[in-house]
Amino acid sequence: MSSTKEEGAAIAPQNKGSWSSFLKSIASFSGDLSSLTAPPFILSTTSLVEYSSYWAKHPSLLVAPASEPDAGKRALLVLKWFLSTLKPQYSSRSEKLGSEKKPLNPFLGELFLGKWQDEAGITELVSEQVSHHPPITAYSITNAEHGVHLQGYNGQKASFSRTINVKQIGHALLHLSRYDEDYLITLPSLHIEGLIYGAPFVELNKSTFIQSSSGYTAKIDYSGKGWLSGKKNSFTATLYPTGKEKEIIYSIEGQWTDSFTIKDAKGKVIDTWDAKKAETTPLFTAPVADQDPLESRRAWEKVASAIIVGDMDAAGIEKSKIENEQRELRRLEKAENREWVRRYFTAAEEDARLEKLSKMLGERGEAEKCGIWRWDEAKAKVALSVAEEKSKTEGRAAAGAQVPIIS
Repeated sequence: MSSTKEEGAAIAPQNKGSWSSFLKSIASFSGDLSSLTAPPFILSTTSLVEYSSYWAKHPSLLVAPASEPDAGKRALLVLKWFLSTLKPQYSSRSEKLGSEKKPLNPFLGELFLGKWQDEAGITELVSEQVSHHPPITAYSITNAEHGVHLQGYNGQKASFSRTINVKQIGHALLHLSRYDEDYLITLPSLHIEGLIYGAPFVELNKSTFIQSSSGYTAKIDYSGKGWLSGKKNSFTATLYPTGKEKEIIYSIEGQWTDSFTIKDAKGKVIDTWDAKKAETTPLFTAPVADQDPLESRRAWEKVASAIIVGDMDAAGIEKSKIENEQRELRRLEKAENREWVRRYFTAAEEDARLEKLSKMLGERGEAEKCGIWRWDEAKAKVALSVAEEKSKTEGRAAAGAQVPIIS
């Protein structure tokens, strides 16, 4: 089946040459594509370390399971929340910018801190780049009022085979303190559609799972628009007692960028979700001038400003400054036989909760090459204490003024 679109149809005439060169370079490139230089017009002003915020664009959905006494219904609410995160995580940038953009590669130790405040109370985010080779971002999202804590880490390995394919490394763990209950969330692989036309967008692949310690498993199967049938960003999901995949108690079907319908075991519709109409809660961060030098918006401010005005020479110069500073830090660390100290997270060789949930899911424990990264409460207290002391010294409130990020 042929397409009526021409190669590079969505690319401005002055950029078609560089786009064609880029397509040729990725087709012949071997290794991880994340290190490949992309044409300036598809560069994002946002660092990958900010992507952790997409987990909590709807704080009320995140905390909803904490108020549900029935374990099966709690598992369903966790599944609904997870599905609501897919559009912000994998599609919101395409809708805002016209197509998917290549994010800025975070440097080791880069931070992104913020909070949401709405009817769910205060939900706080800490995101930190804990590894550069391979690139790994760890995150913690906490709502103390409801006793909800999400933590995890992820990285990406990109390769080319007819299109860009991305394998995500890592997982998320959701804890509900009221029930001492945990949920292991696996991450979807994905590929980029629309690449040849210069209007790339994300399509999710295969299946992911959510495993609860209370004995329920959710399976999500992803599919996209084929040559002859199907809809973009489609999925089906089922929830069942662990080990009894045919005994479905809830099913969900729809498009993660549009709407989906939730049905009970008898096929009765019990709930719906419209991703296009659902409003997200704005994330608030400190003003750039008040941020720590390692915070993403402050560190990349000059690069982002140059990209916004289209001054790619200036963007390249400022980007090189950051990269050269990082290389010098790594050189000094090697010479002094030490390594960068992570501010909020610690690497772990094993994790009992992860092992237990992985076995329930029928998968081996996760001993990934990137290691297992966990939120470190002791480190966090020290970091907060240092920040408060610095704030007092500089004569401003510890929390500082807050500015919203609308994305």
